[in-house]
Amino acid sequence: MGWFNYYGLAIMAVIMIPNIIYAVKHKNDSAPAYNNKAVIIAEQIGRYACFALMIFNIPYTYFNFWFDYAFIVYLSVNGVLCLAYLLFWIICWNKNGKLKALSLSIIPSCIFLFSGIVLASIPLIVFAILFGASHILINYKSVLLNIIN
Repeated sequence: MGWFNYYGLAIMAVIMIPNIIYAVKHKNDSAPAYNNKAVIIAEQIGRYACFALMIFNIPYTYFNFWFDYAFIVYLSVNGVLCLAYLLFWIICWNKNGKLKALSLSIIPSCIFLFSGIVLASIPLIVFAILFGASHILINYKSVLLNIIN
């Protein structure tokens, strides 16, 4: 794989399509109830870095697939995770709660982290951990705060 990852672009498209559709249909939804600026900034940095690093391989920061059949494993596991992500979007479309918050934050975090590990991409691993920790925290805390209020 060269500097451009077409498969990563396809994975990002699968992840983003339901998010874009949801955002268009639910324009008036409020921001997350959990409002810690440092965590929100960390999430945004991790999010956009993961988006970019899933599509663009920066030379000398990734080492490509590091074991036999890694490409097949990469496509298979990411395919299953993307399918699970889409299924949870369908199941939880008009619902709110822990299931929606956790499934729709854990699955993309796993996609980014798994991709970074299989591609041996150091920056993607680092930003996936940053994104995952902050994204899951924000979504979980927001659900808890909405239950309390």
